[in-house]
Amino acid sequence: MIERVCVGVILGAQGLRGYARIRSFTTEPANIGAYGPVWDETGMRSFVVRVLGRRCGSVVLADLTNVAHRSEAEVLRGLRLFVPRSALPEPEEDTFYWADLVGLTVLFTDGQPAGCVHALHDFGAGTILELIVEEGGTIMVPFTQATVPEVNVAQGWVRVVRDSCASIDCNIAAGTRV
Repeated sequence: MIERVCVGVILGAQGLRGYARIRSFTTEPANIGAYGPVWDETGMRSFVVRVLGRRCGSVVLADLTNVAHRSEAEVLRGLRLFVPRSALPEPEEDTFYWADLVGLTVLFTDGQPAGCVHALHDFGAGTILELIVEEGGTIMVPFTQATVPEVNVAQGWVRVVRDSCASIDCNIAAGTRV
């Protein structure tokens, strides 16, 4: 299991005092600072996040420790923020941390391999699984009970309904890449 979980990314600076706009990946965006200090990808730099308000959707305005000026916040743009896995609560039944799903094997409901989970996205209309398919390329399927009826993190797989991956079958038959 992963030791760190990405909880957000800095989008840019806001105002002259060095406040940062952060896209929060937590269920409640304002909770990004609730799990203790956040760390950069290297684990060398940490920040305490004090959320000042919510901007739009999952974007919050935050004050970061040791960032006092706009220019300091601007250089942090794109910085991914992590917390130790141990700082997060255990997920409830049938809920998952996205980080735990990336890399899992994707099987069709009949057990045939389909590929692996490459990423998860939420563009506002619901969560989407991005899959790297066995034949090469990627496809995206809705992460719903109807299209992904089973997830077994412990055994390292997710099951996907074949009809939700129709483009895989079409490309297999045609011998082309997605």
